Amino acid sequence: MTPEAERAAIRLVAIRDAPLSVDEVLAAVSDPAAGGVALFVGTVRDHDVGRLVTGLEYSAHPAAIDRLRAVAEKVVADYPVRALAAVHRVGDLAVGDLAVVVGVACPHRAEAFAACHRLIDELKVTVPIWKHQLFADGTDEWVGSA
Repeated sequence: MTPEAERAAIRLVAIRDAPLSVDEVLAAVSDPAAGGVALFVGTVRDHDVGRLVTGLEYSAHPAAIDRLRAVAEKVVADYPVRALAAVHRVGDLAVGDLAVVVGVACPHRAEAFAACHRLIDELKVTVPIWKHQLFADGTDEWVGSA
């Protein structure tokens, strides 16, 4: 794939303080040459390690969007990606809210699954977005800030 085609395959990369849309990501990765589309949707769950969670606060470093784009570029370079989208939420989230939505379209399903898996795993490890968990007992905990 040419560098221009790799850039064109990255259809949506964003960090937002507004609710996320699975439909938006699915539409962004729609491609007639793709036989497989894989999506990952991360939601705020109501517990963590046996403790009740009441909500989360996500914050991002100013460089987070550049890091997210770099992750997208790496995935597109390493897999036969036709289209890629990644959106992460920041701000106050309630249980059930969407925290992250990523999608990848590839010629075949196995490639789409592998590329999507890599996308979300690299995002979680390298993009400086921090999670502040709020628990029902009044305590809190920062995750990913070490």
